[in-house]
Amino acid sequence: MKSGFGNNKGDAPTLNPRAKPLKRPSQARAVFTVEAIYQAFVRIWHRNGWTGLTTRDVALEAGVAIGTLYDYFPSKEALLSGYIRHRLDALLQQIDEFVVQADVDWPTRIKRLVRLTCDPDDARQPLFNHAVSLIEHQIAEPKHHRRVFDELSQKWREALAACTDLPAQPSQTTIDAWVIMAWGGRRYCVTAQPAAAQTAAWLSEVETMICSRLASNW
Repeated sequence: MKSGFGNNKGDAPTLNPRAKPLKRPSQARAVFTVEAIYQAFVRIWHRNGWTGLTTRDVALEAGVAIGTLYDYFPSKEALLSGYIRHRLDALLQQIDEFVVQADVDWPTRIKRLVRLTCDPDDARQPLFNHAVSLIEHQIAEPKHHRRVFDELSQKWREALAACTDLPAQPSQTTIDAWVIMAWGGRRYCVTAQPAAAQTAAWLSEVETMICSRLASNW
């Protein structure tokens, strides 16, 4: 069972146990219920902010009993942790669908990969924002960040392997370095909040640099 941002078994917990989801839904009805909870959570966050958000309000807006919400999320920190994991899973699925499995040439595949991974203003990833970065320490441990890095690196390796029209494949070390550059840059954009033009220039530069490296035949 996965819980929280990650769940590397055997690691001693350092967070408040109530900051972690209790379980993940498996049956269709439970998945639907938790999705409704997440949608209500995002709406209330946008309306009231973190300090104005309560689990009771989320349950009321989602149309579920407070006890049902507590079956999954014992606190609003646990709800945030579960939501971030949910959106990370969605990001990995998007990369798989639109990059790994897509029937496109390698430059198009790489540009999609960079945009999906890097764009800090992607509307498909609500709450991956500055407000969340300020309270991230309440829900994430180093092992959780490592897990995200490992999962992204694996998905990038799959994306590059799908580029069968490339002159040559980059090494895994190089791919890992690109993931650090791309994901780290996205996270810094969220922290520093540069102007839209600066963010667009950064995204373009990341695309150009990686595509140029790939086209150079190493």
